[in-house]
Amino acid sequence: MPTKAAKLQAENWNDLRYLLAVARGGTLSAAARRLRVNETTVARRLAAAEAALGARLFERVDGAMQPTAAGEAAIAHAERIEREVQALQGRIAGADAAVAGTVRLTSVPIVVNRLLVPALPDLLAAHPLLRLELIAEPRNLSLTKREADIALRLARPQGGGPAVARRVGRLDYAVYGPRDGDADALPWITYEEGLDELPQAKWIAAATRGAAVPPALMASDAETILAAVGAGVGKSLLPCAVAEREAGLRRLGDAGPVLSRELWLLVHADLRRLARIEAVIRWIEQSVLALDA
Repeated sequence: MPTKAAKLQAENWNDLRYLLAVARGGTLSAAARRLRVNETTVARRLAAAEAALGARLFERVDGAMQPTAAGEAAIAHAERIEREVQALQGRIAGADAAVAGTVRLTSVPIVVNRLLVPALPDLLAAHPLLRLELIAEPRNLSLTKREADIALRLARPQGGGPAVARRVGRLDYAVYGPRDGDADALPWITYEEGLDELPQAKWIAAATRGAAVPPALMASDAETILAAVGAGVGKSLLPCAVAEREAGLRRLGDAGPVLSRELWLLVHADLRRLARIEAVIRWIEQSVLALDA
């Protein structure tokens, strides 16, 4: 027979789901979209959780919901219960349906949109009970705060923490321009100020040092730069695995790739043995391997 504590956890799990959604979404509206309910329901459930715990769990700061000290403790507790619930669901489902549930995967927009999305049909066909949340975000989301379960990043992680990291491949870069037109006459497209420490931005800065014509455009991410090159705005450094698939682009010059960036996969240590996490990791590795095929 289940203990009273276990019953209490089971009864409160619904409210704790809302607590986690607010923590991960940052706003009531984002939590509502994540849970597919209205904002009023989120606010009511959050209030119920605060009443049950006798503490305020979030403060509104600059329009975002920031957890209080009590909120941080409640979030950590809710995450432990979430893992227990998910593990139980996996055992109940049985071995044939163990790959089930939600996985949140984040990377920069060009990797999500151009490399991962085209490979999605194979993953979802193999695991119909899997629900993947793809978060195309230039900033590094926190695995510790469970903003994401898995991250695919273009640099070796710095520092320690609860995440397990490994190198899964690389992205080669070359200079591309629109298929038609005089490449020598094209202006450069680069990254906006504040992103000048990116390896791509440094390479473009070195290549254009002393140039008479300033960059035609400064953008915040490679997805925008890709679209601008395709529109004929100028030329820029782009991932070969992406640009080679674009019919309207051509590689400029006879040299091979001029820059490479490592692809690193990060996963929260507490999650890496879950069947759904392992399935997504295998799919990522196969997708990255296919880039060199």
